[in-house]
Amino acid sequence: MEGKATRRRGAVLEEAILRAAVDELTESGYAGLTMDKVAVRAGTNKNAIYRRWPNRLALGIAAYRRLATTVPVPDTGTLRGDVLELLRGANRHWSSPLGAILKELFAAAGGASELVAQLQDQSEDAAAAPWLTVLERAVARGEAAPEALHPRVATVAVFLLRNEFVVRGVPTAPDDVLIEIVDEVYLPLVRGRGTSASTVGR
Repeated sequence: MEGKATRRRGAVLEEAILRAAVDELTESGYAGLTMDKVAVRAGTNKNAIYRRWPNRLALGIAAYRRLATTVPVPDTGTLRGDVLELLRGANRHWSSPLGAILKELFAAAGGASELVAQLQDQSEDAAAAPWLTVLERAVARGEAAPEALHPRVATVAVFLLRNEFVVRGVPTAPDDVLIEIVDEVYLPLVRGRGTSASTVGR
């Protein structure tokens, strides 16, 4: 539904543009998102959009971030259980219609690191937060050494899963792939941090 031009400014206008972009992204995906359509839906002009978002990709990322939701951190009582639940949640997301939009945006970003960080809807530290949380609980239970509490170690499982979608192009990852990531890569890496820290160093 087309909006009427108004004299909205600042946060009110920005909110109207974002809402319109979210609606367009939901209905048509990133491929169908255009500045013209968003401008018409928001009842503004393209210049007002370009002043806030320099291109279609930046606007698409902002709209996706509006759609994305924060998933509660699981607490199964074991590191393996927590990591599997986090991976299963990520797998469901990537396999969903919203995940399809995310894959379009990743492809459009072309690997630009700053855009990838925005696509994650998080800074690097925030992206690692749920993974560090489950590792902190594991350390407290004696399942892992404190040396395991490193963002790159914490997030390696989800990046391996992301590769299944982005690099290999799978529509969804079978549960045995998730189990393999956890049992063959993640847990050995985490457990090895404590034993190797004294010899490898920082």
